Amino acid sequence: MPKFSIILPVRNGGEYFKICVNSILNQTLNDFNLIILDNNSTDGSLQWLNSLNDRRIILYTSAKSLSIEENWGRIKDVQKNEFMTMIGHDDLLDKTYLEEMGKLIRKHPTASLYQTHYTYIDKDGLLTRACLPMDESQKAYEFLACQMNRTIDSTGTGYMMRSKDFDELGGMPVNYPNLIFSDYELWIKLSMKGYKATSQKDCFQYREHLSVSRITNGEQYEKAFGEYVKFMGSLKIYPEFEEVIHRYGKMMLLYFCESLSHRVLKTPANTRHIRVKDVVKKFLAYADALIPGEPFEPLKKPGIRYAVFFDSSASTRLSFSLLNKIR
Repeated sequence: MPKFSIILPVRNGGEYFKICVNSILNQTLNDFNLIILDNNSTDGSLQWLNSLNDRRIILYTSAKSLSIEENWGRIKDVQKNEFMTMIGHDDLLDKTYLEEMGKLIRKHPTASLYQTHYTYIDKDGLLTRACLPMDESQKAYEFLACQMNRTIDSTGTGYMMRSKDFDELGGMPVNYPNLIFSDYELWIKLSMKGYKATSQKDCFQYREHLSVSRITNGEQYEKAFGEYVKFMGSLKIYPEFEEVIHRYGKMMLLYFCESLSHRVLKTPANTRHIRVKDVVKKFLAYADALIPGEPFEPLKKPGIRYAVFFDSSASTRLSFSLLNKIR
């Protein structure tokens, strides 16, 4: 039986999907299968896959269109090899990705989550930047600290784990709208089983363009962040996590309060049920839950205060729209 499973959920991935699949099939290490969870694609992807006639490909189809949560939720229900990784349909694996993962697993047999460094590419496949540097070994609470103070890059692609650990945790947490922050929770839970080990070599490419997280409206994004806050709150029973949340909680909440305020402001008012002022109220509640007793005054941050102002009436929203067009 092969050692690795590479899992690729997709719906109408087009040419990006083909490039992604080819990057996987060209691995220097052949000890794997490629599990594709097709979400009722209508762009000819299935016909193209069948034309490859590659026995390493295992295809699961769907008779109806699924939500992204439902499609990624199927991962826990399919048969997988000892180790598994998941990849977005527009990302790429370098040909030595699995070979490097094998070396990393042998070097760190007690780790429970594995990753390599990577690069970011644009829609045309051109290099935009390298990921931030990562330590070779990292405990779960250290990983959370880096997430909270934004000293680490983290994507849904590139992580390797034991399939039994993934299944025991219930697979992808599908309570997150569009799975935003879902992978954050999963990586921390997996790291808690051992630790995270990272190769210093760049072994995959993450494509930055109109991803699901970038086009998700402000209301859904805020709901997803609320789920992540609940999860972080559940970690406070562990002293090391409680210390991290106490140290970096205010900084993280202010950053996301500003970011989500602007995302909500940019979402057309007739397509959402919340205002920027509602986001601020929610973040005040998040602060009470995560960092009780600490002063948290988001309206002192100019970017948040301006977002509240521009979302206060139809005329100010129009002014914001016109300013955006001028910019």
